[in-house]
Amino acid sequence: MDDTLLTGAQTLAPKLVEIRRTLHRHPELSFQEHRTAALVAQTLQALDIRVEAGVAKTGVIGHLGGDGPVVALRADMDALPIQELNEVEYASQVPGVMHACGHDVHTACLLGAAMLLRDRVCHGRVRFLFQPSEEGMDRDGKSGARRMVEEGAFRGVSAVFGLHVHGSYPVGTVICSPGAMAATMDNFRAVIRGTAAHGAYPWEGVDAVLLASQIVTNLHTIVSRRISPIESGVITVGMIHGGTKENNLADEVVLRGTIRSLDLTVRDMLIQELDRACQLAQTLGGDYELSIQEGYPPVINDQQLTALVRRMATSIVGPDSVLQRPPEMGSEDFSFFLQLAPGCFFELGVGVPGQPLRPLHNPHFDIDESALPLGAALLAGVALAYLNQPSRLPAASPSETEETTAS
Repeated sequence: MDDTLLTGAQTLAPKLVEIRRTLHRHPELSFQEHRTAALVAQTLQALDIRVEAGVAKTGVIGHLGGDGPVVALRADMDALPIQELNEVEYASQVPGVMHACGHDVHTACLLGAAMLLRDRVCHGRVRFLFQPSEEGMDRDGKSGARRMVEEGAFRGVSAVFGLHVHGSYPVGTVICSPGAMAATMDNFRAVIRGTAAHGAYPWEGVDAVLLASQIVTNLHTIVSRRISPIESGVITVGMIHGGTKENNLADEVVLRGTIRSLDLTVRDMLIQELDRACQLAQTLGGDYELSIQEGYPPVINDQQLTALVRRMATSIVGPDSVLQRPPEMGSEDFSFFLQLAPGCFFELGVGVPGQPLRPLHNPHFDIDESALPLGAALLAGVALAYLNQPSRLPAASPSETEETTAS
């Protein structure tokens, strides 16, 4: 089955490259993926796969199969506000917008999986989730995955799988890790208030810039002094805005940043300690207002489904090309799906041999397109493996259990 899938995917390679390059030329930002969604819907309809469009604003769902358990496969579709610097014929034609996180690849791979699965699903159903807005949130603070869940797109799903490209690994590798894989992510906004005064007479006011500076310094001691060194957490202040003139004491400074952790208990502690650090403003004669915008939960892969993906990947690329990595502090709204059903989020190496690494969210990001049929075969393979043995999934091997403990 695995050889057949990969062979079939390789025959689709020219079509997958065409789809990926079309998407890459015409990137669209979060919740604006209208052209992308139309291409996805047309491709699925040509395969006689039932389509729901306009889900979560610009999302698309494809339904394949009959009665039985439902396995979901997910791809995100949105691009980033980055000006592309690659000199290739398929470079972005939209000024200031680029597929710098590989979502064009994810979408092409999932469409390839749909092509492979059209005549192969005999037991259960496959639900193809083409999700908008992984990179951003709407005015209500909700990303595409959260919106899809709220609109019923995930109802009845028994298991979910998704892939993400990784430019730091060579093409032909699969990175798949059980347990925690990506962090929680919450945004914060702290308004630090002082009292304005002339810069020549600072004792007549309360300098909000000085208050904010003291608070930022204290924020960066929270992880090192308030949580255990065996736990993980990151607090980042990414924006500081304040002041109106160089010889005035600012009466207000706004700090904005993110909080990340791999554990919900640590997440709560970081938020509590962030508030305590901001209280320094009151101690020094000013005041503050802190607001937290809840972001993404942690990505935690199911042990058994991760074992299934690792076995499928091993059968396709060989054991030496199936790798594991420790958890990282990036975040992914695929986690909203994992809160409702077990699943596995894995990564696909797309690094170009002999060329420098091209990290995600970089204006030079690009891929080795030979990864496209491999991604399609992997997504189709794990769906079939799950549906063909939903009640007898392979248990994690001792070596996999040991790897989980070590990570």
